[in-house]
Amino acid sequence: MSAETNLTLVRRFVEEVQTRHNLAAVDDYLSPDFEDHSPPPGLPADREGVKMQFTMFFTALPDLHAIIHDQVADEHKVVTRKTLRGTHRGNLMGIPPTGKTVAIEVIDILAVTDGKITDHWNLVDQLGLLKQLGALPSEEAAHV
Repeated sequence: MSAETNLTLVRRFVEEVQTRHNLAAVDDYLSPDFEDHSPPPGLPADREGVKMQFTMFFTALPDLHAIIHDQVADEHKVVTRKTLRGTHRGNLMGIPPTGKTVAIEVIDILAVTDGKITDHWNLVDQLGLLKQLGALPSEEAAHV
């Protein structure tokens, strides 16, 4: 597949699954042998794990949506820098609802073969998220 085709595939996945919350679409975009190389602790590294992860996010952040800032691609991989935004209305990583709006910074690397996403690696700014939720002291409070 071309780089542009792969970019379009990933943009559609982000829009359909992460912004529209359509978990049924996961199977349309991820190959049956999909592997997540950086799944959250306790979740399987397959399509079902992706569905479980986003079910947790959509419960905790019911207005979650993704904003893509940058993407680069070739005929095999797509790298996306994005922000996931939402209001903390449910339990998230053991943290009870705060009502705060959070921005989760993410970099995803997705491998694509024959029009399906086969592999996933990512970096998530979990420290920044925990600070936004008040689970860690802010930098200002740490210096007092």
